[in-house]
Amino acid sequence: MTSFDEPLRRAVGRTAAPLESALGITTVGELLRHYPRRYAQRGELTPIASLEHDEHVTVVGKVSSAVRRPMKNRQGTWLDVEVTDGRDRLRLAFFGKGAYVAEQRLPPGTEAMFSGKVSVFVSGKTRRVSLTHPEYESFDETGETVEEFAAAPVPIYPSAQGLASWKIRRAVRTVLDVLSLDDPVPAGVRERLGLSTLEDALRRIHRPGDMGDVSRARARLKFDEAFVMQSVLVRRRMAASAWLARARPGRDDGLLGEFDKRLPFQLTEGQRQVGEEIAADLAREHPMHRLLQGEVGAGKTVVALRAMLQVVDSGGQAVLLAPTEVLAQQHHRSIVGMLGDLATGGMFGGTAVALLTGSMGAAARRSALLDAASGAAGVVVGTHAVLQEHVQFADLGLVVVDEQHRFGVEQRDALREKGGGGRPHVLVMTATPIPRTVAMTVFGDLEVSTLSQLPSGRAPITTHVVPAAEKPHFLDRAWQRVREEVGLGRQAYVVCPRIGDQEGDEGDLDRDDEERRPPLAVLDVAQALADGPLHGLRVEVLHGKLAPETKDGVMRSFARGEIDVLVATTVIEVGVDVPNSSVMVIMDADRFGVSQLHQLRGRVGRGGLPGLCLLVSEAPEGTPARRRLDAVAATLDGFELSRVDLEQRREGDVLGAAQSGRRSSLKMLQLLRDEDVIETARAEATALLAADPELTAHAALRAELDALVADERAEFLEKA
Repeated sequence: MTSFDEPLRRAVGRTAAPLESALGITTVGELLRHYPRRYAQRGELTPIASLEHDEHVTVVGKVSSAVRRPMKNRQGTWLDVEVTDGRDRLRLAFFGKGAYVAEQRLPPGTEAMFSGKVSVFVSGKTRRVSLTHPEYESFDETGETVEEFAAAPVPIYPSAQGLASWKIRRAVRTVLDVLSLDDPVPAGVRERLGLSTLEDALRRIHRPGDMGDVSRARARLKFDEAFVMQSVLVRRRMAASAWLARARPGRDDGLLGEFDKRLPFQLTEGQRQVGEEIAADLAREHPMHRLLQGEVGAGKTVVALRAMLQVVDSGGQAVLLAPTEVLAQQHHRSIVGMLGDLATGGMFGGTAVALLTGSMGAAARRSALLDAASGAAGVVVGTHAVLQEHVQFADLGLVVVDEQHRFGVEQRDALREKGGGGRPHVLVMTATPIPRTVAMTVFGDLEVSTLSQLPSGRAPITTHVVPAAEKPHFLDRAWQRVREEVGLGRQAYVVCPRIGDQEGDEGDLDRDDEERRPPLAVLDVAQALADGPLHGLRVEVLHGKLAPETKDGVMRSFARGEIDVLVATTVIEVGVDVPNSSVMVIMDADRFGVSQLHQLRGRVGRGGLPGLCLLVSEAPEGTPARRRLDAVAATLDGFELSRVDLEQRREGDVLGAAQSGRRSSLKMLQLLRDEDVIETARAEATALLAADPELTAHAALRAELDALVADERAEFLEKA
């Protein structure tokens, strides 16, 4: 009898070593969740007649002869094995020790599976097909007959060099024969939804009698993943609802009211509605956990600032955490600019807005730390520096996290624990629109607010793909357009994936094709433009390795209109707001992700000027990379693009597993295609935990949740 957490070495013996080294599988559970990637019937396995040169294939056949033959050019012999599939013949060649082993294991009459790379020799009308040193397994060794093998679908597993699919299959059969599991999905839920037991589903997925078994198994295993994940999130939400926070209702005659009176524009209906949701959350004695997502330029910063002012009006402090110094400085300037004299005192009192970053000078840092600790600063804007232990707040009431996916769990927890009188309220902002199913899965323990309406005055952005390899004159025209915009008194961005030194990738680069030339670099492109098509214009560079004061100085100069063209990496991706910039050229655009391209182009068209974004690429027409760029050019709908992005990426990337180097917990569930499964699982988990919060009557589910939360792979769930 075996269970999920049993070490694989104990369950399958010597086979465990190649499974661990090739696939990282170390436990019975990991092996059983290494599901087949496809199934084949015997007739679907590659017939000998259709074998092509250099293909890696698996064939089934019967040994018709095995003959020792002398080497042509040296002493010794090799084993020449002939195999037939009943119609055609295949030659197998074995040399050295492999020949002696094959001679013992493959006598004439043996029926077996053979796997290897095909060689085809053609002479006249003669076509000879062979495999050299193939891997093989006879049916005598598997305990199956060819008839049994032919009668049922054959699972074909994701494998690796030196680990044939049937070796994985053999290990799976070994553990299935002695498997005994407690089912985490309660019997009542299974019966209501017509689902099989987990043990039955695992047997069907790995040893199906027909494809109907596979379909039924997949339905149960998809629900398993969704149900366990949603149970974790529901339990976290229930726990959070029991935490205490100080209510921050604001007041009628405070900073927020004065700020609203001074706004030079009308809030959109969406901004007002989301603002009311947040205000109601802040007024409660339980901490807010809300995700604010919105299109690029939808006005999230104004919404967040109004929430911060409500907290300040209630006697508390708010902190805005940004992922980079450039963005923190931009937020600080933006907030101070919006508040005007309310940020310096003024006749209405106001509150100090402090900036706290890791590279600040000693005197400025001491002043910011003192303002935060004393409460003089009602609003603190910072980077990771705010998370350090010696940074204290007088009464931290609200944490606003911008572009939260760039922060780790420990960092968020460290900031949350700085709330003195109970936990602070938390508002997470992202400008990367999230499909509904992803929001339910990744952010299932947060309330979600969405801003989709752009403020009045935002001009549309026109996007075009510039096929630099096919039509180089299009690239020449792109630089002419930049000169034309600058001639009208406007400014431009040129974005590159790399800085220019050996370390410098800052973009979301596509590294699938390592034979391509290196990605274009900021330093090289800036020099080439200044000496060539943009000669005479004021061209400057911005990237993450510049000193903080230099970066801030460049951004201030660009904002003042003292720079015509800013050649930059993705440090300008979020938060940078220069209304006079009207055109962006993204070099090697196919090396960026869909969402990142959408973020980048949101830097133009912000001041009422029509925006133009040019996606320069050498990707040929019809390739996946080019289709991705065409999708970005075809729509400004970030939610539609987020679906395109998700369809082209692994689920684990979306959930954060790729960033942490860990495997995703999702094997069967597909977030876009299985929305109904996720919704059903969410409803079932909510009902179950409402009736039994401690899962007293559901020990197997409780054990599964505890294991998942304890395991480091649960990091992607920690979004609050």
